[in-house]
Amino acid sequence: MLKNIKRVLVANRGEIAVRAIRSIKELGGESVAVYSEADKNSIHKDLADISICIGGPKASESYLNIPAILSAVDLVHADAVYPGYGFLAENPNFAAICEKSNIKFIGPSSNTLRLTGDKAAAREAAKKANVPIIPGSPPVDELKDALEIASKIGYPVLIKAAAGGGGRGMRIANNPQELTRLLPVAQREAESAFGDKTVYIEKFIENPKHIEIQILADEYGNVIYLGERECSIQRRHQKLIEESPSPFIDEEVRIKMGEAAVRFAKAVNFTGAGTVEFIVDRNKNFYFIEMNGRIQVEHPVTEMVTSIDIVSWQLRIADGQKLNISQKDVKINGHAIEFRINAEDPDTFTPSPGKIEKLYLPGGYGVRVDTHIYQGYQIPPYYDSLIAKLIVWGKTREEAIRRAKRALSEFKIEGLKTTIPFHQKILEHKEFLKGTYTTSLVDREFLK
Repeated sequence: MLKNIKRVLVANRGEIAVRAIRSIKELGGESVAVYSEADKNSIHKDLADISICIGGPKASESYLNIPAILSAVDLVHADAVYPGYGFLAENPNFAAICEKSNIKFIGPSSNTLRLTGDKAAAREAAKKANVPIIPGSPPVDELKDALEIASKIGYPVLIKAAAGGGGRGMRIANNPQELTRLLPVAQREAESAFGDKTVYIEKFIENPKHIEIQILADEYGNVIYLGERECSIQRRHQKLIEESPSPFIDEEVRIKMGEAAVRFAKAVNFTGAGTVEFIVDRNKNFYFIEMNGRIQVEHPVTEMVTSIDIVSWQLRIADGQKLNISQKDVKINGHAIEFRINAEDPDTFTPSPGKIEKLYLPGGYGVRVDTHIYQGYQIPPYYDSLIAKLIVWGKTREEAIRRAKRALSEFKIEGLKTTIPFHQKILEHKEFLKGTYTTSLVDREFLK
């Protein structure tokens, strides 16, 4: 139960807002939903104890509108803000304003967010914490510096936005000519997406695995890791399917990655629920990519195999409570897979907003659906296309895959296109079945 926090404003929408509201209620707190004019029929506003419209349909008018959100906090006398993922979840300025206003930001401190949000600074922090990093550079502005660095590192190289994420401001250069052409492209895209054109260069690891470690850290220096998630099914750096444990790494590597994640979290004074992301080469060497200081879309697979409620712990840590789980208490039981159900064309991945004419959700043992949609719901075109998450659990990976096939066949959404058919194809692909797939699979096999 919550002891110090009584009323929490959820500064988000969709399935993560629903999830947060449920957890707040279970811990005895009061929940406040904010919503845009486009979300007036969204389920999260009806589930909350209090709901407030904070602006127009565009995210900049509502969910990214800091003055409007703070006004809502003041209006309802909320003690804390739960940011979820996306929008303001990793905005250090928003976190800093909350701190100065004596509002509990449910996440790490603004200083930690500022450090982890700067990829170049995060790399340096990882290096000091003895966490393996990919050979790379400090921020670069000039082409001549980028060319010199790339020649030392060796092609191919990856141009990455220092303040970026989600694949934006990221380009692969295989030779000096491509670097010359792509550097200004990446800088423009970074500036457009993040308001910061700073980029850096690092060695490009071809066909890697993308594996992340979930951590929990309280305000008393206790940090644990909750195993790993395999996130290598991606379309242009956007995750589509995640599973835990990874079918690729062994127990020795798992422990080394977990301990490295804990070292990094301690080095940046992290508190709350976060994820340290790595890429892993074919020889199982792992390298730090970044840390996400928020809840991840894919956190349910970790909850399914550890039986640890991560969102509840986010709230309890912010409430000033100590972790009552030690590392030896964390046990991995069975296998879980999550499928992101997006309102997108399954062949082209173009957005497909519209009205849900008919909806059948799958169920049964080992099946979980996190969603905010319902029959008759009109999906607005202004936000991310994620409309549901299907999570399945099995005693083994093979059982989880069989259960996933059955659950996906039951999942019916009529009135718009979704990525369900894509997931069904992935479950038949030999590389996925063997667990040998890498981050190149989707782009190589499904986007020709």
